[in-house]
Amino acid sequence: MTQSRILYSFPVIALKYLRYLLTASNGSGHGIHSPFLYAFTRQVLDDRIRPQACQPIEALRAHLHLDRRMLDIDDFGAGSVSGRSRHRRVGQVARSAAKPSRYGRLLHRVAAHLGCRHALELGTSLGLSTAYLATVPGMEKVLSLEGSPSVRQVASENMVSLKLFNVTLLEGNFDQTLGQALQQMPRPDLVFFDGNHRYEPTMRYFQQCLPYASEDAVFIFDDIHWSREMEQAWAVIRQHPQVRCSIDLFFLGFVFFRSAFRQPQQVAIRYTGF
Repeated sequence: MTQSRILYSFPVIALKYLRYLLTASNGSGHGIHSPFLYAFTRQVLDDRIRPQACQPIEALRAHLHLDRRMLDIDDFGAGSVSGRSRHRRVGQVARSAAKPSRYGRLLHRVAAHLGCRHALELGTSLGLSTAYLATVPGMEKVLSLEGSPSVRQVASENMVSLKLFNVTLLEGNFDQTLGQALQQMPRPDLVFFDGNHRYEPTMRYFQQCLPYASEDAVFIFDDIHWSREMEQAWAVIRQHPQVRCSIDLFFLGFVFFRSAFRQPQQVAIRYTGF
């Protein structure tokens, strides 16, 4: 299947984003009655303070943008032909595939707010989001999965340059490495799904991680409105009986499993990023 048949076109995404902006809550916390959601909105989404770790990570991002090394990429995700190599410069990957700074900072604030100590990431890329998770105070371990050996090598170098020694990178197709990761980290507080953006793999990885989710865990899904398949996956996931609350930020989706939510809640909050 070609990329054009998988991804929404830019005009379609723009229209969906406009609809999201018009219908989502304003993010100020008003009208949100759950104490957990109110605190999450005010202390995480509305927080404009940049983490102390932001400066070295963003300095690394700027350096990577200028990196002209050529990578031989094995891409198993949506928009690619599975298993075929693609040649891209590090700078191209940094500009197109790495999560923007505002979302890296958001991941950091979420993990800090929830007191996460063990994070699992499906999709390392160059390791920038990995670094934002690894620098959360009290974070003991970040286990990140990357399918491409050449990309994983650069990410490993980046972890060394940032002096992040609480990160483990597993290389290979998620179908083989996710089970291994869950054996190494049986109770992740946070799981970030940022790898294969297709319906079937997303649902399979969600189901595989679900038995390991504690009540206080958060699962975060990237690009939930990126394609018809991802929107379908997001719709099914947030209706799952174990999911007690979901938050739609358009580019990211969060699900929580807390029994304090006696009735399942689904909210969309307007978020433009800080």
